[in-house]
Amino acid sequence: MSVAATRRLTTAQALVRFLTAQYTERDGVRHRLIAGTWGIFGHGNVAGLGQALVEYREAMPYHQGRNEQAMVHAAVGHARQLDRLSAQAVTTSIGPGATNLVTGAALATINRLPVLLLPGDYFASHAADPLLQQLEHPVEADVSVNDALRPVSRYFDRINRPEALLASALKAMRVLTDPAETGAVTLALPQDVQAEAYDWPEEFFADRIWRVRRPAPDPAELADAVQLIRSAARPLIVAGGGVHHSEAEGALKTLVDATGIPVASTQAGKGALRHDHPADLGGIGHTGTAVSDELARTADLVIGVGTRYSDFTTASGTLFQHPDVRFLNLNITAFDAHKLAAGTLVCDARAGLTALAEALPCHRVDAAYETEYRAGKARWEETVDAVIRADDDGAVPTQTQVLGALDAVVGDEDVVINAAGSLPGDLHKLWRARSPRQYHLEYGYSCMGYEIPAALGVQQAAPGTPVWALVGDGTYLMNPTEIVTAVQENLPVKLVLVQNHGYASIGGLSESVGAERFGTDYRHRVADGSFTGAPLPVDLAANAASLGMDVLRAKTVRELREALSTARAATRPTCVYVETAPPSAALPAEAWWDVPVAEVSAREAATGARKVYERAVADRRHHL
Repeated sequence: MSVAATRRLTTAQALVRFLTAQYTERDGVRHRLIAGTWGIFGHGNVAGLGQALVEYREAMPYHQGRNEQAMVHAAVGHARQLDRLSAQAVTTSIGPGATNLVTGAALATINRLPVLLLPGDYFASHAADPLLQQLEHPVEADVSVNDALRPVSRYFDRINRPEALLASALKAMRVLTDPAETGAVTLALPQDVQAEAYDWPEEFFADRIWRVRRPAPDPAELADAVQLIRSAARPLIVAGGGVHHSEAEGALKTLVDATGIPVASTQAGKGALRHDHPADLGGIGHTGTAVSDELARTADLVIGVGTRYSDFTTASGTLFQHPDVRFLNLNITAFDAHKLAAGTLVCDARAGLTALAEALPCHRVDAAYETEYRAGKARWEETVDAVIRADDDGAVPTQTQVLGALDAVVGDEDVVINAAGSLPGDLHKLWRARSPRQYHLEYGYSCMGYEIPAALGVQQAAPGTPVWALVGDGTYLMNPTEIVTAVQENLPVKLVLVQNHGYASIGGLSESVGAERFGTDYRHRVADGSFTGAPLPVDLAANAASLGMDVLRAKTVRELREALSTARAATRPTCVYVETAPPSAALPAEAWWDVPVAEVSAREAATGARKVYERAVADRRHHL
């Protein structure tokens, strides 16, 4: 009787060795599933995973982070750039190192992007109890701070015995590679178990391929979808992030070229069509373009492709106003496909779009409809030109002119990253995406501090590609630490640091809802307690330089263009710092967004805002 071959390793060594042998495959193209591991070491992981990463350092690349949340953001940026076919792992100690993962995990799961989290945990044996940084729960001894990761993880397990890893590791890889379920996956690792040895079956370490499915549409659902499209006079496609994740941009273009159906995009879907395609109408919703939102209000069929319909997309339920509007949702996740009481195509985006194109031969929207939306697109392009163009090269640029200067410098292959502040609204309206990966907006969680670490992950995924992180002063102060990592790993990311003296987007929102911009300025406090004094003497450019970046200061439009050109050619991390002028002609929102206003107040600003709110909320519809 033969005895199965085994290998005696610690749990941590076995996990790292297992991860080096996992691959994804889609359309015959293979990718390393876990391309590297980010880590910050402490007593909860240094002797376990830390030692294992040394043991397999040639097979598992290691990246040293400075902030645990930022490491997750970097891994998320990496996964998005590679269409979720490759991911990275993140290891931390117990205690604050582990709880710092929660924000990043929420961001990954909300955006449906894979990341593997490996936080240290208490002693499974309770031999040392309580240990340093351990949470003591008075009635649940098996609870640790890592349980805070449960609601923001798509899969969670605590590995209390070495052999438990055999089943759990496979379940974790299944979730990471499932396009309908992916997000943050957490394997909490008690520190004594990490270092405990076990005789592992050799099969555990064999190369394993996880095929990423492209499920086709159900024939009956497809027939219903075709009938809906054929009967619509004013159809509109809403392209979401699922178009990019499934590499469906070509299939979308084929369908649009054949049918003439126009396309508006969410933040995650922008770039699904190139900006100069005649059917590309730009962003939709609260931060959308005038032409997209005008058509959305009169569309009789809204075809959502890979979108989860956030409130920014639907204008909090007020955007789609046609009395007989219907919805058709093509989504790999049934949960999203059924939103807005839609007809459904639960399938891969590329497979579904291809099937629709094949099932709609000779079908095309009315010529008058095409003429209408193309004219609207032309009018909007004139608006964009007016706000991004600078007539005076010696003037201090506005924020929209910063985007115009950047647009003039970047190439089709460049990646532009942003997540929070006033920039997402301007970018969604104004940016002219030239390729599917150029526009990288994290707006599912809109997390301040995402941009710089995400740029590192994108740069690792796309060496040689110019990668730009656009941040305002508020976002920069949240999380500049990974500049040090960029310098350490010689990642030539480009940082555009816009100084506008405070939380500009929230300041404007505060004013509109009657909160009078309170607490949104970076200024000295004055006698009445408000922050309306002189700007603080803070030099963020000097801070970036102190962390190791090359810094270029630009005071005028001309200097900005020159600095951006220099940064694009740079071979090491480079920051372009610019202080912006107030916008001379800010573009208003084209659609509403529901932020409830105080129903009663003694202040005139709030009572006035409430009247505006009540008029707007009256337009909300429940699509049933």
